[in-house]
Amino acid sequence: MRKYHRWITIFFGIFMLWMSVTGVLSHVAALWPAGEPSAATAAAAKPPEGWSCPEGWRCSPPRGDSGIKSMTGLFHHLHSGEEFGPVGTAISLASGFALFFFAFSGLWMYIQMYLNRRKRGRSEMFWD
Repeated sequence: MRKYHRWITIFFGIFMLWMSVTGVLSHVAALWPAGEPSAATAAAAKPPEGWSCPEGWRCSPPRGDSGIKSMTGLFHHLHSGEEFGPVGTAISLASGFALFFFAFSGLWMYIQMYLNRRKRGRSEMFWD
């Protein structure tokens, strides 16, 4: 199991690093404080006279997306692999499965090491 864990890490480690960085950037951009919309943007988004927001809809004024806030969609597309077409999406999906494999194989290796330590008379759950 350790051999597969290491070999798969060599290939998918790069993609998982990419996904973690773009995921963090996507959330930072989404949480970045939005600026006030310009007068032209607010005027263009103004609803027609007499129009009201239907019940159950979420109507909000336009956001002043600029800077990193305007890049939220780009970061999301880079994170999901959509920006690179079907191959990028497939690699993103495979990286998700690899993450699942790493969690399972890491736990499996830990249990095996723990059982080997117990056989030798050392029953501590963690070692130094």
